[in-house]
Amino acid sequence: MCHTAYIGIGSNIGDRHAIIRRAVTAIMSSIDSAACVSDPYESPAWGYDSPNTYINICVAARTPMSPLALFEELQAIERSISPAPHRAPDGTYIDRAIDIDLIAVDDVVFDTPALTLPHPRMHLRPFVLVPMAQIASQWRHPVLGKSILDLLD
Repeated sequence: MCHTAYIGIGSNIGDRHAIIRRAVTAIMSSIDSAACVSDPYESPAWGYDSPNTYINICVAARTPMSPLALFEELQAIERSISPAPHRAPDGTYIDRAIDIDLIAVDDVVFDTPALTLPHPRMHLRPFVLVPMAQIASQWRHPVLGKSILDLLD
């Protein structure tokens, strides 16, 4: 059984566009699937102050992988591109070359210590909603019962 996975990718240091292209290529190769990719969306850092703006995209890809297996694969791809941590020692966010988040898989609701789907803060983040709306405007949040367009409003 194939699922549609929605993956958020962001970068705010280095050659952001090249890093994101590398991540998309790795994801498509790893899950052996063509993907629908949004246009880049530029935004300030979220949750911390940084002079470096983010480039974010959303990828929709079909996969037979389970959500947890896909999440683990995405983390491995992220580490292969940049093993640098995403948080400072005090737990606050920091600039990063790559950030890959599994945002949602179909209408799956999943909650474990390792992974929560849909992403628990997706509805608060324009840098997730705007790119996702471009490629999946009819997707409905299975917990909130709202479409991406509703969430943007």
